Parts: sequence; structure tokens; C-alpha cells
Amino acid sequence: MTTLIAEDVLLLLLDDETGRLESTHYDPLLGGAVLLELAMSGNLEVRKAGAWSSAKVQVLTDGRRPESDVLRDGLHTVQEKERTAQDLVNRIGKGLKDRLLAGLVERGVVRLDEDKVLGLFPRKRWPAVDSGHEDEGRREISAALINGVTPDEHTAALIALLHSVDRAHRTVDNQGTPGRQVKARAKEISEGEWAAKAVKEAVAAAQAAMTAVMVATTAAGAAGAGS
Repeated sequence: MTTLIAEDVLLLLLDDETGRLESTHYDPLLGGAVLLELAMSGNLEVRKAGAWSSAKVQVLTDGRRPESDVLRDGLHTVQEKERTAQDLVNRIGKGLKDRLLAGLVERGVVRLDEDKVLGLFPRKRWPAVDSGHEDEGRREISAALINGVTPDEHTAALIALLHSVDRAHRTVDNQGTPGRQVKARAKEISEGEWAAKAVKEAVAAAQAAMTAVMVATTAAGAAGAGS
């Protein structure tokens, strides 16, 4: 089964049995996944003039047109005008979680369960229907993080994205390996030589942008709670 990096990120964050999603900042994470995949396919590049989070993202005209409508829409957003990575990860990621999950439901990967908490508050969950692809992805991530296997580009991209939201070490069975060691390996992979320079720069920009957005959101929430 062919999946987007953003779809694989969601599957890795879903609990297969309960269908619950781990709490995290989905907009910047999924927007970053789209930016990274577009860079990997040669559709865009990042130009840094200051901090990575404020790096400018530009379309490359010689990249092949994406087959996925999600990637095409992301590329169109980048084409509209020059924007920073920090702006784009939120802009592209807005509403993307529900869109991707709807697609996974349609393809029979997960199912949508809806109910109400205390009979009042609507709740959605997405338990696994066919976890074969996800299980294979976890095995490849585990081989890279625990056994030191060199990951392919897709797996390395997943690790880099999950590492940026402190989830890489939580997606696999650590098999007794200390968490800090697994996190160090995830960091090593995300900064490693698995990708061309343009893609590595996109990784750096997406990671910095996601971090900046999450820090700002957390600070705003804390300020609101204290007021």
C-alpha cells in the first residue's frame, strides 16, 4: 500500500485498539510532513536567511507534479506567494488530520467510531482495520532506532518528524534500550546523511517551524489558564 508520510505519521500516533490519537500539535506536524515530502520529490526548496523556522520556502519548476491531491494542494499553497516555513506548516496542516483520516477510512485502513461522552460531548475514534502497513513501518523504525539499521528515506523522514515532537522513541518497543539512547539515535538519524542537501534543509526548517509553533501555542495556553 502506498501512503503519504503524513498518513504514516497519523497511523503511528493512533492506538490500534482504542482508535485514540496521542495528544500532540497535529497541524504543524502534518504540514511539516507535506513540506518534507514535497522537498523529497524535488518540488520545493528552502532558503535560509536567519532562523530555520523563518526560512523561505520556494517552488522548484522542474519537480514532477505530485499524484496525491494532498500534496498538490500543499504545493499550491507554497506557490501562492513566498512564505516562511513556520507559516506554511500551520497553513498546510490546517484541517489535514480529518482529511487524511477520512481517506484512511475510505481505503479500509481504519474505521470511524462516533459516540458521545456522558451522552453529551461528541467523540471520534479510529480503530485499526488493517494494520499490516503500519506494523511494517514500526518494524523498520525499530530496526533503525534499536538495531542500528540504516533506514530508507521514507523511514528516516518519519523518524525525523516524530523526533521533532518527541514521539520517535514512543512509537516502538524499546526492547530494554534506555529511552534516552533511543532518542539520541532518532536525533542522529534526523540529522544524518540519509537525504540530499535540499531535503536536509527542508527537515531542519520543518522541525524548527513545528517547534516554534508548539512553543507559542503552549505559552498562549499557559497564559490563558493563568489569566
